[in-house]
Amino acid sequence: MGRGIQSSLVSRVAAVDLGTNSTRLLVADIEDGRISDVDRETRITRLGEGVDARRRLLPVPIARVRNVLSDYRKTLESLGVEAFLGEIEWSYGFKSRLLSGHDEAMLMFRGVTAERELRAGTVIVDIGGGSTELVAGALDGLRWHDSLDIGSVRLTERFLHSDPPTEAELDDAAAAVRALLSERVPDEVRNETRSAIGVAGTLTSIAGLALGLEEYDRDQVHGFELSAEALDEQLQRLASVPLAERRKLRPLDPDRAPVIVGGAVIAREVLDFFGLDKLEISERDILDGAALAAAELPEEDEGAAPPGAYTCC
Repeated sequence: MGRGIQSSLVSRVAAVDLGTNSTRLLVADIEDGRISDVDRETRITRLGEGVDARRRLLPVPIARVRNVLSDYRKTLESLGVEAFLGEIEWSYGFKSRLLSGHDEAMLMFRGVTAERELRAGTVIVDIGGGSTELVAGALDGLRWHDSLDIGSVRLTERFLHSDPPTEAELDDAAAAVRALLSERVPDEVRNETRSAIGVAGTLTSIAGLALGLEEYDRDQVHGFELSAEALDEQLQRLASVPLAERRKLRPLDPDRAPVIVGGAVIAREVLDFFGLDKLEISERDILDGAALAAAELPEEDEGAAPPGAYTCC
């Protein structure tokens, strides 16, 4: 996978995000620091299913992820990807490097700010399946970041056992999120936060529901301002019906329905914690930051493994 198939000014790269709930792929052309999407895919693989209770990955979720990664590898080959950079460390012929939490935060910050400047006092919120990432930006770059040990899957498995969840379960889940935010977010970050940007599947899905889309449209979702009121309306809507009904809601991915209530609880509590009345939704996230970084990887000898599969801690 050499670089001869593209002009010297354009690099075709790929990034894979192996998350607790989903496995995502981005193939993009990078030119002068600009990202042009070629292909984006998201599969709900639930790698973290049962991890909170058993503290280890289970065979069936691992098999689901392996199947998806095999499909993604075929996609990369068919699209002529020159460099690969993702959050995975797997035996698929990719070189791998371990990302620290700081590296992961930097990639997220870079992806979100690829087409914009981040105002001081802005927090980036990424609600994953196993954790929630918070990144505070400043005019001169990254200021603070942390990974909270609670995400949509983990919160659901710990607290939301009924179908639909009871008010008591929802209250307990919300209290756990509030306690963790109070413990981990410094007072100066909380007091100086004036706005927030939300990324990744939980928040983009809620935005699609709030917009009333029949089919998901990332162009309409990107830049949408999700108000705290609209977020709470969607939380109440999602939590009031059983899973079978949630699976039918459009444009929600049916496979995300089992954990979307937990994700919405986290989103509501984050906004309330920072005293914000809205959340801007961004389709640019850590995948885009990884793609930009992949374009900067050194050229490999022809026939060598694609450079740089990354995994976060």
